[in-house]
Amino acid sequence: MAREVTNRHPPWSALISGDMGDVGRMLVFLGGLLLILGLVLVFAGKINLPIGRLPGDIVYRGKNTTFYFPLMTSILLSVILSLVLYVVNRMHR
Repeated sequence: MAREVTNRHPPWSALISGDMGDVGRMLVFLGGLLLILGLVLVFAGKINLPIGRLPGDIVYRGKNTTFYFPLMTSILLSVILSLVLYVVNRMHR
């Protein structure tokens, strides 16, 4: 006995057929989020917030190269983002 295949469409066919509106809305949302984040970083540089220049950020300057690793900035942003997502999650319950 042969099994009959009911879904002969590839998994990405839903994106092509009817769900393009959902993908479009998601891209617009992500684009807006990137725009807001970019504006925040531009204005943070103008008002001299030390984002990226915290104690604990690693900078190595050689003759022809510079290595920069924002360790403390990454940790600080991770903690802030974790707290924000925790609060948002608690508000939805």
